[in-house]
Amino acid sequence: MELMEVLMQAYLTRPQVKERYQISEMTMWRWEQNPLLNFPKPMVVGRRKYFREEDLTAWERERAKVSA
Repeated sequence: MELMEVLMQAYLTRPQVKERYQISEMTMWRWEQNPLLNFPKPMVVGRRKYFREEDLTAWERERAKVSA
C-alpha cells in the first residue's frame, strides 16, 4: 500500500467531513470555532485541512454520551 493511500484512509478532507455529517460550510466553521463542542482540530497542509477519522469517531462517541 502506498503512503498516499494510507494517509487518505486515515484522514478525511473538509468536504468529506461535511458530507459525513450532512452539514453546510457555515456549520462546519461554527463547529471549528466553538470550544464547547470540542470538535477535533485538523491537520493543515498548505491551505487544506485534514481530519483524523479516529478523532472524529472519538468525538462522535463523546457527543453520544453527552446527549444520552
